[in-house]
Amino acid sequence: MTLSRRFNEAFEYAAEVHGTDTRKGTDIPYLAHLLGVTSIALEHGADEDEAIAALLHDAIEDGGGPPIREAIHRRFGNRVVEIVNGCTDTDADPKPPWRERKEQYIAHIPNASASVRLVSAADKLHNVRATLRDYRDLGDELWGRFTGGKDGTLWYYRELLNAFKVAGSSPLIEELERTLS
Repeated sequence: MTLSRRFNEAFEYAAEVHGTDTRKGTDIPYLAHLLGVTSIALEHGADEDEAIAALLHDAIEDGGGPPIREAIHRRFGNRVVEIVNGCTDTDADPKPPWRERKEQYIAHIPNASASVRLVSAADKLHNVRATLRDYRDLGDELWGRFTGGKDGTLWYYRELLNAFKVAGSSPLIEELERTLS
């Protein structure tokens, strides 16, 4: 598959939304995460809309809520915004309590579209890889970065893995399970 100018425009938009952001507790540009998620999604068969959604998967949740949703819809269409919506645990500001958001997100995964599950699983795999890498460097100090701490964070990823598996297994889900283990 060849990615079109539309993909380039999505990357430029992701840079506008997240360009000054960094990964939690690091100096790593947030764009590295978006590119990593997109790479994983493409490696697991994403089409261009899914790749664009991977670039923008956190834009609504972390980049500005409903106005960003409307901009994504206007610029990239129904399918992309539907995938990004499916990867968003809230657009509220302030955000509802962490555990409540995560439980609702987990509950929707088994019935989400295959496109939402692909982008979401790519996101979670990239997150778990980064967490594992940082854990090897920092040990238990790492868990202070996360609202859920160690127990909550591990609970979330394990329950999310189970929700993905309800919808069916795939090489991506199997890799997520191996990495999480």
